[in-house]
Amino acid sequence: MMATTHVFAGLAVVAPIAYAVPEFAMALAVGAILGGLTPDFDLVAVHRRTLHFPLGGLAVVIPAVGLAVSVPSNATVGFAAFAVAAWLHAASDAIGGGPEMDPWNDRSERAVYDHVRGRWIRPRRWIRYDGAPEDAALAVVLAIPAVLVFDGWISAVVLGGVAMSLVYALVRRELVAWVPDWLE
Repeated sequence: MMATTHVFAGLAVVAPIAYAVPEFAMALAVGAILGGLTPDFDLVAVHRRTLHFPLGGLAVVIPAVGLAVSVPSNATVGFAAFAVAAWLHAASDAIGGGPEMDPWNDRSERAVYDHVRGRWIRPRRWIRYDGAPEDAALAVVLAIPAVLVFDGWISAVVLGGVAMSLVYALVRRELVAWVPDWLE
């Protein structure tokens, strides 16, 4: 899935909490945005293995959420949002294609690495590849709660992300031709 889809998923999860407890809205939004993006920083290492923890991430999520509920503050709530969004990103990568540049060719049976079991989880391909039409549609749907709940620069970032997602989805398959061979 696109990075924006992961960010919008994290924001959709925290939006009801931000609506109910608006004093934590900014911490929730920033935590969800950063958590939705951070796993993909492993693009420079072993993508979908180095910073993706689809099962092991729960070992951080559960205590982080427990701490945020027990001792609510901007720091604890923001960290919990970060942990949940990062875990959701890693776990949801299994519903897409593989991490290669042209996953529509179904070349890889590696969606995301499961550090707990020590093996790769196979791609389900419900979202065939990042930027697929179904990915763009999911991004738009997941962005709706964030646009309705958050305001100011968060709302502007979400709307800008939706626009970027739609443009990316339009050109995604053509981008492969522009990628140097050494990156594949």
